[in-house]
Amino acid sequence: MSVDVKKLKVNELKEELQRRGLDTKGLKADLVERLKAALEAEAQADAPGQGEQEDEYCEDTRDNEDVEDVEEQPEAAEDDDEGEGGGDVEGDGDGDGEGDGDVPQEEDEGRDSGGYYEDDEAEGEPYESQPASDSGHSMPDFTADVDIQKSDMMSEEETKFVPEPAETVENKPDNCDLHFKVSRDRYSGYPLTIEGFAYLWAGARASHGVTQGRVCYEMKINEEIPVKHLPSSEPDPHVVRIGWSLNHCSTQLGEEAFSFGYGGTGKKSSDCKFADFGEKFGENDVIGCYIDFDSGDEVEMGYSKNGVSLGVAFRTTKEALAGRALFPHVLVKNCAVEFNFGQKPQPYFPAPEGYTYIHDLEMEDKIRGTKGPATKSECEILMMVGLPACGKTTWAIKHAETNPEKKYNILGTNAIMDKMKVMGLRRQKNYAGRWDLLIQQATQCLNRLIEIAARKRRNYILDQTNVYGSARRRKMRPFEGFQRKAIVICPTDEDLKERTLKQTNEQGKDVPDHAVLEMKANFTLPEACDFLEGVTYIELQREEAEALLKQYNEEGRKAGPPPEKRFDNRQGGFRGRGGSGGGSFQRYDNRDGSRGGYQNRSGDGGSGYRGGEWSS
Repeated sequence: MSVDVKKLKVNELKEELQRRGLDTKGLKADLVERLKAALEAEAQADAPGQGEQEDEYCEDTRDNEDVEDVEEQPEAAEDDDEGEGGGDVEGDGDGDGEGDGDVPQEEDEGRDSGGYYEDDEAEGEPYESQPASDSGHSMPDFTADVDIQKSDMMSEEETKFVPEPAETVENKPDNCDLHFKVSRDRYSGYPLTIEGFAYLWAGARASHGVTQGRVCYEMKINEEIPVKHLPSSEPDPHVVRIGWSLNHCSTQLGEEAFSFGYGGTGKKSSDCKFADFGEKFGENDVIGCYIDFDSGDEVEMGYSKNGVSLGVAFRTTKEALAGRALFPHVLVKNCAVEFNFGQKPQPYFPAPEGYTYIHDLEMEDKIRGTKGPATKSECEILMMVGLPACGKTTWAIKHAETNPEKKYNILGTNAIMDKMKVMGLRRQKNYAGRWDLLIQQATQCLNRLIEIAARKRRNYILDQTNVYGSARRRKMRPFEGFQRKAIVICPTDEDLKERTLKQTNEQGKDVPDHAVLEMKANFTLPEACDFLEGVTYIELQREEAEALLKQYNEEGRKAGPPPEKRFDNRQGGFRGRGGSGGGSFQRYDNRDGSRGGYQNRSGDGGSGYRGGEWSS
C-alpha cells in the first residue's frame, strides 16, 4: 500500500492506524509519525536484506562513536510538511481539526519584485491560515510546552531534495536565513522560535533594490510570538530591526558597513554602531521606510511610526555607494512581520509626497539581487575538516567574502552564536554562567539548520571539525546531488599550538583538552568517495598531513582510558569512561531518540560541556 502520510487528514490517519491495531490518540504530528513508522516496518518486512544494510550502518556508527558524532547528529525532520502544504518544520498546530494541513497550495505567479523575499521552496501554509496563538492572532504557537520526539536518523523520504516549481526557479535569491519562514505570497514571514531558535535573530532581504529616486515601503509587526521557554532575564525577546542594506551584506542588519537598521528598542545601527533614534515600537505598529537619492550628493534614509515622521536616521554619500543598490531588509527576533511594497490596494499610512512604493517602480528602475543556484547540481557544500582552533572559521569567512556571488551560508556554532548577539555584542560578554546552556541550544539549532539546508538550493560551508569519517558520511548523504567537497585545514603542530593559545586568550577555552585528545585519537583524512566529489588541502598537503596525523592518533590513544574500562549503556543514553588520574566523564548519547548533547565531564578535574561540534 502506498500512502502519502503527510497529506492524510486526521480522521484518515486514525483510520489507517486503527486498521493496524495501533493507538489512535495524540496530535496530528504524533499520528503521522506513528503511521510512518508502521509503513516503514511493513516495507522493511517486504524487502529482505534491507534490515541487514541498516544494521551495518548502525554498527559502523558505533565503531566510530565519538563526541562529534553524538552531539552533531541531525535530528529527523518530524512531520516536516515543508513544500507539501501541511504545516512547517516544527509540525506546529494542534492537529485535532479534521482538515488540518489540507489547505490547497496556490499557484506561484512568478512575481518580479512583487514579493518581498522569495523563499527557496514552498514553506507550508501561508501565515494567514496558521492556527491562532495565545494572543489571538493567526500564527503558529511555539511555546516551551512543545516537546517533539525525533528519531536519530532521517528516513530516505525526509532526506530527499524537495523540487521547486519550475516557473519560480529563475527568481530565487539566497536572501533570507534558513530559519526565517516565508509565506507563499512573499509579503510576510516569521522566524522559527522553538527551543534555542528563540535566541536567534533571523533576517531577510528583498529580491530587488534601488539606486535612484525617492522610494518607500511599510512593515507591520503582526505578532510578538510567545516564547515562554526563554528565561525572564532575556533582554528584548521580541525585537524587529528594519531598513536597507547592500546585496552582499549579511542578514544581520545594522552590524556592518552599508547596512542600516532602526530597531524596536529605539536604537538605530550601522556598522555595529548603535545610537538612540525615534522611539520604541512593537506589536501592531507600522514602520515606514524611506530612501531619498535626490538630496544632492547624499542619500538619506528616514522612518515613520504609525504615519508620524521620525526624521532622517542615516546619511551616506553616493560616492561611497559607488552605484550599488540598497535593498529593503528586515531582521527579527520572535516576531511575525508583513510588508506593503505597494501591492496593497491601500497603504497602512499615506506615503510622503514624492515617494513611490518599490513595487510600483518600472523594472528598469530596480536592481535584481543575486539569484540562487537554478538547479541542485549547481549547489555547492564545502565541508571543513580540522581540529579546533586550526583556522577553519577564518578560512570559511574569507572564502565567502572573496566569492560574494556564491552567497555561502556558513553552518556552524560560531555562525549561530553570531545570530544570538545582543546590541551587536557576542553573548560571552554578558552571559557568564549560562554559556554552556547557550552552546547546547546553538548545537540543537545547527542540527536543525543542516536538515533544512539539504532541502534548499543554496551554497553552504559546513564549519565544524568533521574529523570522524562516520560523521562526514552522515552529514553529506542528505546533500546528494550537490557538489560536495572537503576542505582540510591541517597546519603544522607548532602553528596549531600557537593558534590555540591565541584563541584561548581572546575568547576563552571552549574545547576541553580531553575532547581534543579524543578527536586526535580518531582523526582520519577524507578521501573522494560516493559522498565526496573532491578533497582540497589548504595548508599541509596530504602526505605531510598523514605523517602529522599518525603523531596525533598516537598522542590521543595514549592519553585515552584503557579499552577495558569503557562501557556502553545506550538504554540510559549515557556513555561513561573511567579515566586515569581520578574521576570519569559522561557523555549524552541521543541514539535512543531523546534530545540532548550536553555532557558532564569530571575526568580532567573539573566539569565542562560539549554541546556539539566544535568550530574554530
